[in-house]
Amino acid sequence: MSGKPEVSLITVAYNSEATIKRTIESVLAQTAPVKEYIIVDGASKDGTVSVAEGYREAFENKGVRFTVVSEPDNGIYDAMNKGIKLATGDIIGMINSDDWYEPCAVGTVLKTYDEEEFDMFYADLRMHMPSGKTFIKHSRNRSYATSRDWNHPTTFITRKMYEKYKYRNKTIHDDYDLVLRLKKAGAKIAVRNVVIADFTMNGTSHEKSFKKAMERVRIKYGIYRDNGYSPLYFPECFIVEMAKLLIG
Repeated sequence: MSGKPEVSLITVAYNSEATIKRTIESVLAQTAPVKEYIIVDGASKDGTVSVAEGYREAFENKGVRFTVVSEPDNGIYDAMNKGIKLATGDIIGMINSDDWYEPCAVGTVLKTYDEEEFDMFYADLRMHMPSGKTFIKHSRNRSYATSRDWNHPTTFITRKMYEKYKYRNKTIHDDYDLVLRLKKAGAKIAVRNVVIADFTMNGTSHEKSFKKAMERVRIKYGIYRDNGYSPLYFPECFIVEMAKLLIG
């Protein structure tokens, strides 16, 4: 890309009236320029869209293009693909409707791109447990591929890469599947050990049930296998899911 890159941010939502306000306000609080903010709602039955529309003037006053789309979809990754298709920025970030950015998020991404052009960027994440406790999940990039090193809410990918690789919309771990595909393709990855987002530990990926955990092990191991990784990755999947059961 030529010149200074522009950033698009996307939030997918469904019945998120209780949490999306914090997400939206974290986008407004960015200390670096945001080109546009896109909210893709899955035809919520609560006041999610009304809450979002209430911020239109605030975004317009900041010169941020603001788009809200509300229609039925085929799940979270289908909604993400819709948002990507609408995005016009050079670099795209995804923040879900119960998570939020730190004010430095976009600034950290742009500074990093200026220092080291990347195809994909990610950073540290503050995890908020149901008990009210928090901890930092650090990021790194190494040859051994593990989701323990990667944080989806902190991930920014260039639009050029998203034009080649979309979410497959097959499993709850399609986000990590995309990471593995990008690594396999030799994508340039940049990592910074700075907390740029906050994540609430609830939802499908953190359901505290041994049966659910083993189902996630099966799905994630399938993703490793589909991307050409060794059967030795099965213990990796098991360790990650058992850790989720113990944390809380």
